Amino acid sequence: MGRGMTASTRPRLVVVQILVMSLFVTLFARLWYLQITSGEAYQAQAAENAIQDVILQPQRGLIVDAMGRPLAASRMAWVVSIDRTALGALDGADRAAMLRRLGGALDMPPATLMTRTKLCGEPGARRPPLCWNGSPYQPVPVAEDVSQALAISIQEQGEDFPAVSANQQSLRSYPSPFGANAAHLLGYLTPITADEYDRSRARRDFTLNAGSLVGRSGLENAYDRYLRGVPGTNGVAVDSMGRALGANGVIAPTPGQTLVTSIDARVQSIVERQLQRTIRNARHTVDPVTGRPYEASSGAVVVLDPRQGRVIAMASNPTYDPDVWVGGISDAELSRLYSKKAGEPLLSRPTQGQLSAGSTWKPFMAAGALSNGFGRDTELNCSSSFTVGNRAFKNFESGSHGYIGFDQALQLSCNTFFYRVGYELWLRAGGTSAGARADAALADMAKSFGLGSKTGIDLPGEASGRIADPRWKQAYFESMEDYYCKVAKKPGNDYLHVFAREFCVDGYSYDAADAVNFVIGQGDSVITPLSLAVAYGALANGGTVWSPRVGKAIIGPDGELVRRIRPHKVGRVPASKADLRYIDQALLGTAKVGTMAWKMGGFPLDEVRIRSKTGTAEVYGKQTTSWVATYDKNYVVLMMIEQGGTGSGTSGEAVRAIWEALYGIDGMDVDTDNAAIPGARPPKALPRFEPDGSIAPPQIRGRGAHG
Repeated sequence: MGRGMTASTRPRLVVVQILVMSLFVTLFARLWYLQITSGEAYQAQAAENAIQDVILQPQRGLIVDAMGRPLAASRMAWVVSIDRTALGALDGADRAAMLRRLGGALDMPPATLMTRTKLCGEPGARRPPLCWNGSPYQPVPVAEDVSQALAISIQEQGEDFPAVSANQQSLRSYPSPFGANAAHLLGYLTPITADEYDRSRARRDFTLNAGSLVGRSGLENAYDRYLRGVPGTNGVAVDSMGRALGANGVIAPTPGQTLVTSIDARVQSIVERQLQRTIRNARHTVDPVTGRPYEASSGAVVVLDPRQGRVIAMASNPTYDPDVWVGGISDAELSRLYSKKAGEPLLSRPTQGQLSAGSTWKPFMAAGALSNGFGRDTELNCSSSFTVGNRAFKNFESGSHGYIGFDQALQLSCNTFFYRVGYELWLRAGGTSAGARADAALADMAKSFGLGSKTGIDLPGEASGRIADPRWKQAYFESMEDYYCKVAKKPGNDYLHVFAREFCVDGYSYDAADAVNFVIGQGDSVITPLSLAVAYGALANGGTVWSPRVGKAIIGPDGELVRRIRPHKVGRVPASKADLRYIDQALLGTAKVGTMAWKMGGFPLDEVRIRSKTGTAEVYGKQTTSWVATYDKNYVVLMMIEQGGTGSGTSGEAVRAIWEALYGIDGMDVDTDNAAIPGARPPKALPRFEPDGSIAPPQIRGRGAHG
């Protein structure tokens, strides 16, 4: 028995030895299970963890016009990228030296390069595009559209540019056929946000990834799911530190589908030029009321096919270059696009501008009157003024034409004729005492033409406008009573305080002044240029209201038809065919003997039978807005210049020029073969997508009728 060992300690030592042996047995059993029994499963999981997918972005689909001309495409460009993993593996001095060399080559501060490699959401990261919103394993693009010589130089000097690659990638491009801008129609792309990415994962939408670009406005937004394609992957093996070791298989991306639109690029370019020229000329014309040049702050042109509501052209001014978004937009450029001083170029005036319609409103008021007790043989006094209470409502320029019918009242745009119509219907509805319960016959007719509501066009962000009938006025009073009554209690004799005091007393009352202002397109009613064009389209086609469409069809990457985008019929106007024909014939005379005649001298009106209505809308504190609305059986052409002057005085020449281009008119000669759209009629057929990838225009049959 050893020294210190007693009989009492030996049993305890045996117990300890047994415990140790038990632990070893358990450990060896566990190792046997992990390495032998479950070894293959864990080895597979480890292998999976060693592979990281690098996303291969698909080529975005084309957007083409009705003839197959590309409006938005994808092009190959040289892109310089930095591998975050490889950059992190460099020591501090080598990393700083490399960034200095690369910054010098790209003419970019090294700090900016480093900022662009930060993941969005990391400490110190800035907002996109100055941070990386994609996969941490994806090389981060830091410069797009570099020269081929510079890209090759970077490739050849790999030892001087570790972690840097230069290769060709697909970027969005806007070819601008005939110089057409179409920025508000096409829209733009920006990187996907974290919330959008999370939502796409939740609904298992694998067409989006952390590096995707997403349509933010226009057609790029409305048809994004068709255009974006399906990403591919390039599996990259990585070590335990996340360093790339090599490729591990490629799944090729699927290109996006092609969107065929009803836009005609040639017509689009014509209306854009005419709109820009008209605004420029208006700014050099003195406003006789204010004594200063017209501001002509914005404008819009809409060209529709009234047969089904297809959009042929739609222009907004001020505009912007859609290429400004490619590769990321700077803070300064973004601020300018939202700037009121610059005219808010991002705002699409055809769909988002809300303005008083002026006298372009009157045909719909005529339809309402003829459907509610007035006859086509009605004659009323077109006097120089019409008095309601103690206020005289004057005719435009105080003209007087005696007793006339609805036809001449439309052609001459006689305000006092329509004042009498509105006043009479207001009295029949109960006058002031009826309040919000008054029968709003004229307002209801305007609504039936689609005015005061969204048209449902296949573009995002559309505004609805507003019909200020008795019900609207009561609702507005209830929502604003507290605010204006508080203002009314404060001292002040400016417009706001005077208005507030009147509003607080009887702002709910729909009085005679409201009624006579309403009937000539003044007051609180506002509409968008597009909704007004749709309403005139209903006059052109005999009473059918269409929801306008820009998209026409979706074509797959193989050139096969995927889906036709059908026009959508909203409804029919509740006016008799006889009344609509009467209004149509009246508007036919506007270009011959009415307010448009002085701009149409020498135009072949007997061949190209244009109906027209001019309007000059007055807005408190601003200069007048110019409107001209025209149509025939094939086209609706509408122009608006905000704070631009009178209807035909400002916009008449441009509208005439658009019609001349639409029908190939030279002097008195009509040559539809040389029209902007051959045959002077928008094609129903689609462009032909050839097996070699080329796109041929649709076959155009027959000549357009000039009705």
